[in-house]
Amino acid sequence: MLRYPSLRAPLDILFLVCCVALTADVLVPEIWGNGKTKDYPLWFWAGQQVLAGKDLYPSNPNSYFDFIYPPLSAVLLAIPSYFGKIPLYLCLSLFNAVAWWMTAQFSHAMAGSGRTSGPWLFALPGFVTITFVFDMFDLGQPNLVLLALMLFGFWLLQHGRPWMGGSMFALATAIKVFPVAVFPYLIWRRQWAAVAGMVVFLGVFLFVLPAPFRGYQHNVTELKTWYQGMVGSSSEKGFGQRDEQNWSWVNQSIIAMTHRLTRPVNYNQDDPSKPPRTMNLVDLDFRTANWIVLAISFLIGAGFLAVMPSRARMTPRSTAEELGILFCLMTVASPLARQYYFMWLFFPVTVLIHRAAYDPRAAVRAGTWAALALAGGLMCLSFPVFPNDLQAWGNNLAATAVIAGGLVWHILHPPSDAVALSLAAGELQPAIQQQPR
Repeated sequence: MLRYPSLRAPLDILFLVCCVALTADVLVPEIWGNGKTKDYPLWFWAGQQVLAGKDLYPSNPNSYFDFIYPPLSAVLLAIPSYFGKIPLYLCLSLFNAVAWWMTAQFSHAMAGSGRTSGPWLFALPGFVTITFVFDMFDLGQPNLVLLALMLFGFWLLQHGRPWMGGSMFALATAIKVFPVAVFPYLIWRRQWAAVAGMVVFLGVFLFVLPAPFRGYQHNVTELKTWYQGMVGSSSEKGFGQRDEQNWSWVNQSIIAMTHRLTRPVNYNQDDPSKPPRTMNLVDLDFRTANWIVLAISFLIGAGFLAVMPSRARMTPRSTAEELGILFCLMTVASPLARQYYFMWLFFPVTVLIHRAAYDPRAAVRAGTWAALALAGGLMCLSFPVFPNDLQAWGNNLAATAVIAGGLVWHILHPPSDAVALSLAAGELQPAIQQQPR
């Protein structure tokens, strides 16, 4: 059951205090310091460009893009930007706070355990992903908002509103492209209404909605320029306008890790002051490395399809595990997967926490907690006390693999019908006894 934060619940109060502190991290430097840095000034610039009717991208798609998101993102930023930097920054912080709360709500509601978690269990996924949440506020990135939109879309899908679910997937994709990876999944699961909704609303968000603000032809021209510069460009140097990040240690996507292990690329290229470092196990050319990426992606995709139960065998439990794997794959399949992208592990972690707490098999509960501890230990290697060389080997990617592996095990080894019925009877009996006579 979805609910609002309560001032009578200590952990809800702690959540609100954290939101205030994280918002202060954004506003205090802007009000009393030298100005908030990271991506916030860029968002204000993009909003002002829309308000002034100026271009978001250079006319030459091969030139450097300051703003690398689709035009809709700038249009949405223009509304609070009209009132100035502080209202914009406050608005973005409020969106992150709401998205954080709703992400937890949807994650627990769709965990498939059939149980309502207690307050400490409810808060646990938020505690273990707090560093990613800090990045969302500190950097001003939208990945937490996108996660909430995607979870809302699946929640709508499960409650018989596929068109609206598709619109949420479309909105997330129109803001930052990598959620488009949900599209093949919807087709495979024959969610045709959600597929249609996603296609129709993606057209609305990309072409119709920006047109009154940018002009139809201007918007189409900018979309074409953005596509050529971001999606249609790829070389040995990199892709998507951020060559210095593509092969560096900060990127833990499947693409980046494969290229670092198969080609002598410098994983310190994001910082010219550092000496070049390589970590390749073999020395292949760019084209061959890309073929290996495709082969790995095909094998992972085929493996995912193999473990997905048929429609007749789907249960709320298996659906939660299936979606958890999907979120893991969408995270690491993005060409650029920086530290904050792994915020999307919130939902898979929540599903595993429910299995660790509520699975009727004691050995399975212990093994699931062990898998979560291993994944948490791997993610801790991202702390600044550890060298970047460790992160270059893909600590977050490895943690994602552990989490996805745990979900695969659970989807292949559900509790037996006898155990499940016994558990259900044990849960139902106290409820029956509490009914008024």
